[in-house]
Amino acid sequence: MTFKYSLRVYFEDTDAGGIVYYGNYLKFMERARSEWFLQQSIGMKTLMNEHQLVFVVSRTELNYLRSAKLEDVLEVSVELTELKRVSAVFKQVVTRHGEVVCEGKTKVGCVNTQSLRPAAIPPDVFKQLNQLMA
Repeated sequence: MTFKYSLRVYFEDTDAGGIVYYGNYLKFMERARSEWFLQQSIGMKTLMNEHQLVFVVSRTELNYLRSAKLEDVLEVSVELTELKRVSAVFKQVVTRHGEVVCEGKTKVGCVNTQSLRPAAIPPDVFKQLNQLMA
């Protein structure tokens, strides 16, 4: 199941030439994943408060294909492609009018907020995520 999140490129997202700074694609993808989790009723705040757990990025892989520019409207897709007991992998694609600008994969790990050590995804959350696998 693919989720889509739209955003506009603002001046703060660009370099002096009005081109999106490469590191900001990670921010765009993070926002889209956060919205994806919220749409699934798995907000990070709830995960932290009820389970003392949080998902943290452990690996990213990006492929930049085109430049996005100031005031472009971008769409960031989120698709869960792999799920394990303590981690998940998401495929994410940033497009502008259907044209791929950037694509990548992000691996997140579930960690305990106190020890910052890997921890199992709670069974109810794991079951819900498993049903959303691509």
